[in-house]
Amino acid sequence: MSIIRLILTIIMIIICVIMTIVILMQEGKNQGLGALAGSNNDTYWGRNKGRTMEGFLVKFTTGLVVAFFVLAILLNMHIF
Repeated sequence: MSIIRLILTIIMIIICVIMTIVILMQEGKNQGLGALAGSNNDTYWGRNKGRTMEGFLVKFTTGLVVAFFVLAILLNMHIF
């Protein structure tokens, strides 16, 4: 196993662990009975969701998933 492949494998494992932790930190998307009546996202939290910790976790998770797939493709191409 080459050094680059070993380093990419270690980075992949670290990304998997961090992704698991970040996903478990997020709140559930179910809205309870509010979903039946049609919820209104015109609240302060609905409009500014991208600036809150929840919005940051969603963006961070997206970045981790992209990195995961790129590394998975690179490791399976056997170019290293």
